[in-house]
Formats: sequence, C-alpha cells, structure tokens
Amino acid sequence: MSFLPNALALTLGYLLGSIPFGLLLTRLAGTADLRAIGSGNIGATNVLRTGRKDLAAATLLLDAIKGTVAVLIGAKLLPEGAMIAGFAAFAGHIAPVWLNFKGGKGVATFLGCLFGIHWPVGLAFCAIWLTVAGVSRYSSLSALIASAAAPLILLFLGHGGEAFVVAAMAALLWRKHAENIARLRAGTESRIGQKA
Repeated sequence: MSFLPNALALTLGYLLGSIPFGLLLTRLAGTADLRAIGSGNIGATNVLRTGRKDLAAATLLLDAIKGTVAVLIGAKLLPEGAMIAGFAAFAGHIAPVWLNFKGGKGVATFLGCLFGIHWPVGLAFCAIWLTVAGVSRYSSLSALIASAAAPLILLFLGHGGEAFVVAAMAALLWRKHAENIARLRAGTESRIGQKA
C-alpha cells in the first residue's frame, strides 16, 4: 500500500522545505530580522537587503538544495514520491508552519526541485533567467518567465506528469509575485543593482 510512503514523502518534503534558512542565517549573523525589513520575505533577495551578499548567496544555495534533496528523498520512497516531496518542499518554503505560513517567494526552491526532477530543465531555467535578467534587469520578470517556461520544457521532453506538477508550482510562484507583477505593469519595479 502506497499511503504511508506518500504521506512520508509529503511530510518530509514539507518539513524540509519549511526550514527558513534565510532567517536562521541572518539571526546567527546578528543582522536585522528579515521579517522587519524590505519585503519581509525570508528568501535570498530580502537577505541581500541586509547588506550581506555572502548570507544571500548561502540562502539561495540552501533554499535550492532543500528542494533538490526533497525530490531525491521522495524518489527513494516510491516512483511518484519525487513530485509529491518536491511540491511539498516548495509549499513548505512559501508557507512554513513555523512562521505562520509566511515564507519566501519560492524561486530558489523551485529551481532546486527542477534540478532534482530533471537537471537539464534546471539548467534551462538558469539560462532563461540569466537571459531575461541581462536584457531587462528585472529579477522578478526573469523568475516569472523562467518558471512559466519550465513546465513547457518538461512537456516538450516527454515528462507530462512532472510538467503538470511543475505548472502548479509555477502558478503558486506567480501568485507570490502578485505585487511584483503589479509594479512591473506600473513601471515601478526595482531593477537589478538599483538602489532602493
């Protein structure tokens, strides 16, 4: 019976994804509470607003790794466990139980899940992000376009089931970027390297 492995994949994925690395690292470093500055999110972008590029890079890496690890652990439990654990890890990052379900926007964890699911798609995400960022200088727009492209690439490569789950993750990611989308439309979104 697959109920227990499914439940285990879901639980482990969520708990792993909900580890607030950005908040933990900045607290250990003695910087300001992430939830009281900038966007109030716990991701790498807000960590960067503390002035600590090293902590922002570490947050980005760890938030991505937890998505990859969740997918790999889920895959060990049962075939569909990879997608269950990956989606749960992504959900855990954007809505961690420890922080009253107020987490980050999920870009790094989304990317980490892609590398765990099918690493070429993870590379494609990076390439698209870098291309859009290089042209537009908008980090949010880069993430939105790259995340929308990811399920289409999976579908093109013949991974229909994975594409469906990643599309659901992308939809949540877009929802978390609602304010960024509004600012992009209004022309008030901050560009990469722009001083606040």
